[in-house]
Amino acid sequence: MRVQPQESSGQPLSSGLATSAAIALDALERHRDAIVVSLKPASSEQEQSLVLRLMEIGFLPGEMVRVLATGFPGADPLAIRVGQATFALRRDEAVFVLVQPAKL
Repeated sequence: MRVQPQESSGQPLSSGLATSAAIALDALERHRDAIVVSLKPASSEQEQSLVLRLMEIGFLPGEMVRVLATGFPGADPLAIRVGQATFALRRDEAVFVLVQPAKL
């Protein structure tokens, strides 16, 4: 049985921010601040495990994030700052985090 991250209302976990301007974290420009708005729903048990891990390390709605660096030469992994911590994520993991870029 798969369990989706949900609020007490039974809806997918999100910050309540408008998701129309949301992009996947892997598409965020380097050194640009953004706010996590939601996590994509998982479609398999493996994806569910990944989404739960992302939540556990701090990728929660409302958190500030920033892409600090990308790998070379393949642009993988991404060095991501979330809160006061920095993590390395592969692009196929970062695609599950939806963010709203901060206004310039």
